[in-house]
Amino acid sequence: MFEGSRGPDLSDIPSAVARPKRKSSPQLIWLIPIVAVLIGGWLAVKTILEKGPTITITFKTAEGIEAGKTKVKYKNIDIGEVKSVGFSKDLENIVLTVEMNKGAAPHLVEDVRFWIVKPRISGGQVSGIGTLFSGSYIEMDRGKSSTRREHFEGLEIQPAVTGDMPGRQFVLHGKELGSHDVGTPVLFRRIQVGKVAVNELNQDGSGITLKVFVESPYDKFVNANTRFWDVSGIDITADASGVKVNTEGLMAILLGGVAFESPAGSEALPEADPDTVFPLFPDRSAAMKQPERETLVFTMYFEESLRGLTVGAPVELNGVAIGEVKSILTGYDSQSGRFRFPVDVAIFPGRLRALSREKIADPTPAEQKARIDKMIEVGLRAQMKTGSLLTGQMYITLGMFPDAAPAKINWATSPPEFPTQPGMMIELQATLMNISKKLEHMPIDKIGGDLRTTLQSLNRTLVGAEQMVKRMDKEVAPAAKSALEDARRLLITTEQTLASDSPLQQDLRTSLRDLSRAAQSLRELTELLERQPESLIRGKKESKR
Repeated sequence: MFEGSRGPDLSDIPSAVARPKRKSSPQLIWLIPIVAVLIGGWLAVKTILEKGPTITITFKTAEGIEAGKTKVKYKNIDIGEVKSVGFSKDLENIVLTVEMNKGAAPHLVEDVRFWIVKPRISGGQVSGIGTLFSGSYIEMDRGKSSTRREHFEGLEIQPAVTGDMPGRQFVLHGKELGSHDVGTPVLFRRIQVGKVAVNELNQDGSGITLKVFVESPYDKFVNANTRFWDVSGIDITADASGVKVNTEGLMAILLGGVAFESPAGSEALPEADPDTVFPLFPDRSAAMKQPERETLVFTMYFEESLRGLTVGAPVELNGVAIGEVKSILTGYDSQSGRFRFPVDVAIFPGRLRALSREKIADPTPAEQKARIDKMIEVGLRAQMKTGSLLTGQMYITLGMFPDAAPAKINWATSPPEFPTQPGMMIELQATLMNISKKLEHMPIDKIGGDLRTTLQSLNRTLVGAEQMVKRMDKEVAPAAKSALEDARRLLITTEQTLASDSPLQQDLRTSLRDLSRAAQSLRELTELLERQPESLIRGKKESKR
């Protein structure tokens, strides 16, 4: 109600008309959470789809490994990350839980290898220097197996050879490890062409096994005839031929290594298959030694000292090596009560036939025995000699001794006994002994007395000679000097007399001219008498002109 003024008539006010409530339209504000949910769902699905497998890797230690930071790399690309670090149930190992990228899932097979990359200095190799700034990481080497795996045992050291290196691996069996550490070089003609990948002791303890990796294309030089040998350090050999020093370069001296080569003249063979097994020889000479297809073993008994004679010492025939010493033993002869020193030697008859210009057919065993018996009959004997005065090494030589005592080979014994001849030292000792015995029987006292008498007589003679010389010097020398002076003056006078300008020479020439004219006159008189004998009575007629 309004007072003091009249308002508009209420009847003019239009009546309200009820309208039906309109349906509410969707608000745009709701699109935001919906889109967020969709994006979140998509991200969740994307994360689930892109999530890689989770694996565990066991190491002895986890030095430098941190959960959430340490990466797993392949060719320096991140392919995973360590999520947690824990212990094994027995607390002896460290177990790393690693979340790998989805792309790495197909490569997680049973022969995949993992190792921790960190700074290492060993055997002349320096690796992992970059991790001093970036921190340690885990490196992966892919495998070739098709069997999937989730639990791996990591390597404590970095492998020398990874699966992406082209080449082939071979197995070597040797007696001792030497300097063949993992990573030591494999040499071909003094060029490094590979590395030692694995070294391990044989299960039975009989030797060692090396797995060497030869890089491509050098692996094509390894075939069935290839020989591997040890080149660790400096190879110094002191044998009967002297002192030999063999090296394969400074790297082999410092780090050791393995070298390989095929013998010269060997036939070309196909390349060896991977993991082919080869023997590892101690040195190059042993590796290149050709196997002997024919061997005769004899036992030789020597009575002199065997110092300097070693197993492997050569057996020579006039300087040609035809065998080697196999073993050196000792024996006791109960009948004579003396020690005997049997030396077993291996003789290779094929070497002599190979050196012959004429083709000699292989003899039968009976023919061969007959030949040896014939040579023994004419004086073939074995003798021990010194090969080098520097090293004192000894060797055995076969030679002809026509004056040797008769001997034969007893082929019934095993090995047959080959007759020997005392060595030069034994002969020298025997000669000295004979001289010593003769000296013992010599009348030294009587010889000494005679020698003393002779010396006294000689002394008296020398004294007399000295006195005679002194007398001649005092008496004869002045007279001789005077005679020489007279002779010299006579010679001077004679020289002056016979000189061309001397009076005697001038008178002589005048006399000769007068004599010549007299002879000419006499000749003219003689001719005149022949023509005019009456001229002696009537006188000389005047010639008519």
